[in-house]
Amino acid sequence: MSPDVLGWGASAVLLLTLSRQIVIQARDPDPKGVSKWLFAGQMLASSGFIAYSWLLDNWVFIVTNSAILLTAIVGQVVITMKRR
Repeated sequence: MSPDVLGWGASAVLLLTLSRQIVIQARDPDPKGVSKWLFAGQMLASSGFIAYSWLLDNWVFIVTNSAILLTAIVGQVVITMKRR
């Protein structure tokens, strides 16, 4: 498989997730918080971007996307704890 296919796939997941969140927030007259799918999609997309960057041996994007993945995990934990 071409590394570009993996990169575009990860981009698509992230864009779909963000688009879904925008739709939810736009339709909600009183936004209550973040969709549970936002962080799940962000984690999946970040994992794909890390793998893509690794295949290209691009350490800038490996480190950057690892940090983004970490923020998604922390965000998911925070949201889960607040909803309990």
